[in-house]
Amino acid sequence: MRTEPHTRETAESLTLGGDLTVQRMGFGAMRITGEGVWGPPEDLDEARRVLQRAVELGVDFIDTADAYGPEVSERLIADVLHPYPDDLVIATKGGLTRSGPGEWHPDGRPEHLRSALEGSLRRLRLERIDLYQLHRPDPDVPLEDSLGALVELRDAGKIRHIGVSNVSVEQLVVARRVADVVSVQNRYNLQDRDSEPVLEACERDGLAFLPWFPLAAGPLARGDGSLARIAHEHGVSTARVALAWLLCRSPILLPIPGTSSVEHLEDDLAAADLELDDRAFRALDALAPAGGVNG
Repeated sequence: MRTEPHTRETAESLTLGGDLTVQRMGFGAMRITGEGVWGPPEDLDEARRVLQRAVELGVDFIDTADAYGPEVSERLIADVLHPYPDDLVIATKGGLTRSGPGEWHPDGRPEHLRSALEGSLRRLRLERIDLYQLHRPDPDVPLEDSLGALVELRDAGKIRHIGVSNVSVEQLVVARRVADVVSVQNRYNLQDRDSEPVLEACERDGLAFLPWFPLAAGPLARGDGSLARIAHEHGVSTARVALAWLLCRSPILLPIPGTSSVEHLEDDLAAADLELDDRAFRALDALAPAGGVNG
């Protein structure tokens, strides 16, 4: 576990793969779709404003996936932000298919990943994806085959860097035997730390860790516990404190909170300016529940 207090000097930026330096507060573009991450957003104009405002506020890393919508999130990003600012990194993912709202199905076949990558390039209006991530290992396809396809696409100049998502430590080891993996995206937040061993592996080996669902605090955000108390002391939302804790937890963490509201976006991004002293950090860190390894 982390023992040193947070300092702004170590928290402002993160470099992926040795050549992609981004601010350590990105934007996750899953929620600019409809209910169940299916179809267009209920308020299209607000979703467009969210993307525009994110870039205005200095966000230079946007994470999306072909499965969000499906295809809705990628198309909307391109529609609103293309031509992209020179420093904007757009990461996307492939390897899941959809059959309806809230329904997700892994497909790690090499032929599917090649097709998915080509579709993302077209929708995002890019010639190369800066960070392309395997969305989830497919239990019916050897992980070596899935990652091998991404290596071929990287060698063809269509992918700059490769990442993996929703993996265990063991799967990460296998993935790294095949590909030069630069990042991991797993669920991780104040309440759910099942991926702690994966985070520690990334810390040891210098990989970036993108925590998805970073704001899930559940019952921790209610009542008079440490999270609510610290938020009250600082006069901010519990969401902002939860994100600030992630920034404190490790310099390799790159939170990607997502929202369809400009108001919530602005509150989330303000977490980068919230200083947590050592007392507050330790109080939040102590909230860790018992859990196993994410896989």
